[in-house]
Amino acid sequence: MGSEPAKAVPLTCHGHSRPITHLSFSSILNDDQYYLVSACKDNNPMLRDGVTGDWIGTFIGHKGAVWQARLSSDASLAATGSADFSAKIWDTHTGECLHTLAHSHIVRAVTFPSQPRPQLIATGGFEKKLRIFDLSRPSSSNSTSSSPTSPNGSGPSSPTPSYEIGPGVHGGPIKSVIWSADLNILITAADDKFIRWWDLRARSPAATFELEGTPGTCELDSISSTASLSVAGGKSAYFFSGAHPGQLLKKITTSKEIAAVALHAESRKFVTGGGGDTWVRIYDLDDETELEVQKGHHGPIWTVSFSPDGKLYATGSEDGTVKLWKFCSEPYGLWR
Repeated sequence: MGSEPAKAVPLTCHGHSRPITHLSFSSILNDDQYYLVSACKDNNPMLRDGVTGDWIGTFIGHKGAVWQARLSSDASLAATGSADFSAKIWDTHTGECLHTLAHSHIVRAVTFPSQPRPQLIATGGFEKKLRIFDLSRPSSSNSTSSSPTSPNGSGPSSPTPSYEIGPGVHGGPIKSVIWSADLNILITAADDKFIRWWDLRARSPAATFELEGTPGTCELDSISSTASLSVAGGKSAYFFSGAHPGQLLKKITTSKEIAAVALHAESRKFVTGGGGDTWVRIYDLDDETELEVQKGHHGPIWTVSFSPDGKLYATGSEDGTVKLWKFCSEPYGLWR
């Protein structure tokens, strides 16, 4: 640890009034800029500058807690899933809601394929259904109101076309949906403790893996070219191959419950947050030791994510704040 830089004070991003449920970064854009979107139980997802944490805008329209928010790779679109039984697609430049996708229960998970201005979105939640919506074929009328009038979407306008993958397979609410780098593979993590890799051509699981605990976060490592999958489950962090569905690369069990995990493959370290305390923990991936504890939050940490360049990571907490933590030795962003 002698080569480690002195701890930098984290940047604290205020603005939310309830617990943070999910954080997601965009890819790096042409001007080395990238963005961060936060989901929160205050119903109002926020867009921020990913480097500084500065607030850019708030997406107004949900009528219930927002459980997950993601940006398209080019940051032109944001997707949000909410307890108001809807997912919404937003224009990040204007803040306009472009689509409201009605569901029959709470939406916990949303994901785009990794392509500019994507025309598809996948959702999951308490319906226990993995659904793909085609955004290129919008509803026949523009009256997709912020709050769907009927839970099954059978309103005056025809709903955005969607189809279900693997009906009846999920044995519990879907917590996360991830579009793999291979656009034919969608990954789900559900409360039945299973991770499933869905082959969209066959519409069936190409692989499954049972966790020892209920899944926490389930995210692709966006920094390295291999894009491995990091999953929190019980007291363990699981790291799967990004190229080979279901291939477990490493499982590390700790003494603490892990709610969130993010991998920095290049430095061979990973970061965790948990529901049992308010500390961020940094571990060595190879010798599995705890290297560092970062203090600053005043509530459990439910979401952790590395920036696309790996120079910082973001944490979101029950305390309603997002914090950005420096993860490099050189000056970066506001850390000079």
